[in-house]
Amino acid sequence: MTRRTDRRGFLVQSAGAAAGAGLAWLAGPEAKAASARPWFTVSLAQWSFHKALFAGKMDNLDFAKTAKTEFGIDAVEYVNQFFKDKARDRKYLAEMRTRCRDAGVHSRLIMCDGEGALGDADPVMRRSAVENHYKWVEAAKFLGCFAIRVNAASSGSYDEQLERAADGLRRLAEFGRQRRIAVIVENHGGLSSNGQWLSAVIKKVSLPNCGTLPDFGNFDLGGGKQYDRYKGVAELMPFAKAVSAKSLDFDAAGNETTIDYPRMMKIVKDAGFRSYVGIEYEGERLAEPDGVRATKALLERVRAELA
Repeated sequence: MTRRTDRRGFLVQSAGAAAGAGLAWLAGPEAKAASARPWFTVSLAQWSFHKALFAGKMDNLDFAKTAKTEFGIDAVEYVNQFFKDKARDRKYLAEMRTRCRDAGVHSRLIMCDGEGALGDADPVMRRSAVENHYKWVEAAKFLGCFAIRVNAASSGSYDEQLERAADGLRRLAEFGRQRRIAVIVENHGGLSSNGQWLSAVIKKVSLPNCGTLPDFGNFDLGGGKQYDRYKGVAELMPFAKAVSAKSLDFDAAGNETTIDYPRMMKIVKDAGFRSYVGIEYEGERLAEPDGVRATKALLERVRAELA
């Protein structure tokens, strides 16, 4: 890659860098025995089963076991929507933790939505949004996660949103740092889907536990405009602590029909990323289990090709 990587960017871009800086917790359990592992490991995002979960056909407490027994995946990424009222329920969280342990699965992160805009134009509302996320930091710590995933929603001009989002994220990341929990931002619509803007936000926060979760598919800027997904992922990778492998559909050869996975995963690899890549199937044609299997097979094929 041709972009200059400063010392802070280097520290946060990979498990190896984090371990070298004495900050292995920022990348989670993947920092261990890196040389004995493939260059990335597959995890499973709970959103891949959002239809089943919303319909009551799957229970949040069964997600970890399903990941392991049905797909052979031993790392999971939760979505707070599926246990929204349980953030402070230690009995419930303890049951989640126990079921993970019994299944031989570890909890990676909690994706947090619906807690307010961290870049709200109103300082009072922005502070409220930051504080609303505290309980998820505490829940992530209790479950053994290394991070929470948040959004950088804001309003105003380009520069105003940059300042406001950075302010909210910095406050939340400072709280997370005290608890050894990273705060990672996903490109998730609006200006957060502009890789240049979100990279500038992370640089302005300038805290080692604040980074990105590049998603292969979320580059809708609104108003019918799309940001170049490959450019965007390349811009976000220097700050990535996890990666979301979005998938929607597959052709007869097992390739994703909207995303060039070999090209995308080469960007990930060339950035020096050596951590977990989370499956996030969001398609309509394939049933959710089939979509997860297709995404896993594609990731494993591309991993072998790029190795």
